[in-house]
Amino acid sequence: MIEARPLIVRLRNFVGDTVLSIPALRLLQSQGYRLELVGKGWARGLLEAEGWSVHVRPGGLRERITQLRELRRRLDAEDPSFDGRSNTLLFPYAFSAALDARLAGLRAEGHAGDGRTWLLKRGLPRREGRHTLVEYWELACDFLGVQAEPPKDIAMKVSEAQREQARALLAGHGVEPGRCVLICPFANGRVEFLDRSWPAFPDFVRRLHAAGRQVVIVPGPAEEQGAKDLYPDAIRLDGVALGVYNALLQGAGVVVANDTGPAHMAAGVGARLLSIWGPVDPARWAPWGSTVTLMRRGPTEWVSVDEVMSAVDQALP
Repeated sequence: MIEARPLIVRLRNFVGDTVLSIPALRLLQSQGYRLELVGKGWARGLLEAEGWSVHVRPGGLRERITQLRELRRRLDAEDPSFDGRSNTLLFPYAFSAALDARLAGLRAEGHAGDGRTWLLKRGLPRREGRHTLVEYWELACDFLGVQAEPPKDIAMKVSEAQREQARALLAGHGVEPGRCVLICPFANGRVEFLDRSWPAFPDFVRRLHAAGRQVVIVPGPAEEQGAKDLYPDAIRLDGVALGVYNALLQGAGVVVANDTGPAHMAAGVGARLLSIWGPVDPARWAPWGSTVTLMRRGPTEWVSVDEVMSAVDQALP
């Protein structure tokens, strides 16, 4: 007899979405499911401290179906009821996610729509006007048949080993714990054809340096050259695993970030976050949590460097 029923959960392909899905994943776990997550390779590092099993999703259709079929066979051997019930929950909205599950013989549930409902065991409602975290939370509630309120904070887990690695990294660069300004100035891609990058970020960092603040940047692999060129005065930490990045964010004095995945990570671990927001509507995508300060003037005007400098000075007197 198994302790918990296995459930395959397909994650979305973006860091921010995965962070925002954590409360829903915990709800599923609390209701007696053992999660078998399928997602991008970085999801393992991001969620390492949560203790969930993460299977890296292959790129090709044939390989994806093979992976899901093998996972299905293993879980069915562990739990005789696996093939007789809903055994997969899809966070992505895409047709392809439902098709993969159907071709693998899984009994999947997910949001209805995008012409994929016929592929699902049950299509669940996608309600309008919800923050993304609430949308994922309600998806889990509908799957479970329960009603509950989402938490005020994500409280993403960070292990002591990750914190120790983060402390060692900062100490190696002479950074004072809890006093640095960690910046997340990159925003990969655009949303609804709108640029999410605060244009004054380089000037802001120059002002921080002139004021004697220690500034830390943790660029992704595709951002390292940009970090060198645009932020030469910042202490650059290259090649950091996402779990250790979580610890760096949690231990920073204050985090200043664009609308980007690391901003959601910062909010997720309870970092003091100044979230610089521009033309994109924050009602759906703003970082979630009680430690977040949203800095936005409106859809056509960004906040000034002086405003953000003042907020940093208040956070780090």
